Amino acid sequence: MTGKRKQPTVVRVRQAGKDHQVVTVEGGRGAYRRKPCSDCPWRIDAVGEFPAEAFRHSAGTAYDMARETFACHQSGTRKPSICAGFMLRGATHNMSVRLGLITGRIKNDVCDGGYELHESYRAMAVANGIDPDDPVLWPCRQ
Repeated sequence: MTGKRKQPTVVRVRQAGKDHQVVTVEGGRGAYRRKPCSDCPWRIDAVGEFPAEAFRHSAGTAYDMARETFACHQSGTRKPSICAGFMLRGATHNMSVRLGLITGRIKNDVCDGGYELHESYRAMAVANGIDPDDPVLWPCRQ
């Protein structure tokens, strides 16, 4: 093994409205954002930036022992990075993030940037139009 990371590869694309999609990427450098971006969906002041369907598609990132992570949409597919809001509020039970913390690939250096964030994936999804009783949210950890 050379220690090099696999190049980012788009493995799935799902429509999430007329002008939005949720893209699943594998590989990359394992990067993560240190603070939420300007229209981070985890920011309470960014509610409504993305269609509800995007939150339905991404709910699995907040399931117990999930391996997929919630990426920063501003990072894109060529240099994917894990979202800072997700790191702070939705990644506690995510296996990929937990392993990153254990191995030291992910440090404890993410901050909220002074922004108020949703308390959980469920809270973010509901604020953005997902019915609180939608079965896709049932497995989301609080």
